[in-house]
Amino acid sequence: MKVSEVVYRGKVVNVARSFERENPSAFFEIVEHPGSAAVVALTGKGKLLLVDQYREAVGGYLLEIPAGKLEREEDPATCAARELEEETGYRAGSMEKLFELFTTPGYCNENIHFFVATGLVASKSNPDENEVLEPVELEVGEALEMIDDGRIRDAKTVAGILEFVRRRKWSLHPGA
Repeated sequence: MKVSEVVYRGKVVNVARSFERENPSAFFEIVEHPGSAAVVALTGKGKLLLVDQYREAVGGYLLEIPAGKLEREEDPATCAARELEEETGYRAGSMEKLFELFTTPGYCNENIHFFVATGLVASKSNPDENEVLEPVELEVGEALEMIDDGRIRDAKTVAGILEFVRRRKWSLHPGA
């Protein structure tokens, strides 16, 4: 019989120890996360809207697509729209589900729901009190180059941009 006990409760995650009752010395540590939503936002000029965000865990800034954790029982599309507006100061005219993935299933159950936002309308940003970020617009080709040369290293951002490009069969050379 599988047993799971929470050994740490945090603001964003819990850590649980999961084991078989018959063999408690063979256990897994699992980071429990409520899930999140991320947005590949496209401006009217066809640019990607990212945020340059300070991340304490890596001790520096990372270029990322807007994203955030799901609130209790929150619909992922609602979360995506909220995070886009909070972090960038834009609302989406249209939001389309792109895909979802587990971030690090070896030890974490976080599932990210990815969306594409278009028809952006200026609004007012309202970042969380612990967020230090600045919106950045990039050409799709420039973002791909930044992934290639390591200037974009955030996993959800790499996955979101690459899947967006793959599904849209984005042309880096319009008219070609």
